[in-house]
Amino acid sequence: MIIVAHHTSNWDFVVGVAVKLITRIRVRFFAKHSLFFWPLGVLMRRLGGIPIERDKSINRVDQAIDKMKNSDHFVLVIAPEGTRSKVQRWKTGFYHIARGANAPVVPISFDFRDKKVIIGIPMTMEGNIPEDFHKMHDFFLTHPGKHPERGCNGPFETPGIYRS
Repeated sequence: MIIVAHHTSNWDFVVGVAVKLITRIRVRFFAKHSLFFWPLGVLMRRLGGIPIERDKSINRVDQAIDKMKNSDHFVLVIAPEGTRSKVQRWKTGFYHIARGANAPVVPISFDFRDKKVIIGIPMTMEGNIPEDFHKMHDFFLTHPGKHPERGCNGPFETPGIYRS
């Protein structure tokens, strides 16, 4: 699993596609279903997009875990903020997917200030959310997104309170 933060701009997608094409890694990603209209939908699917209807309450975590466990090659990319807008805390779905699929999390940051893509070392999610999130957040702190003012201040607002 790959997590990309800080997700603050549409340029994140463009840079992500460029990284995907250069590295030739086959990745999958969730995107809102409204982006899968003709003809953009064809391109989105070819790039690895999986349309989701965010207003429907289906268990995407369990679906992603099953897909990862039952595939020879399934790399899921997720932006833990879940949006380009400013949020107070990360969503935790990626964490539960990684734990459920026993998959390492590779943090990636698009540092627009220094024009770099920074790929972190794979991290194992140990089951202690505050500790695991702090470890990930430390990686992202020094790499601002395109619009730093929209970046998440921390992976969670109050220890023990998370949003999934």
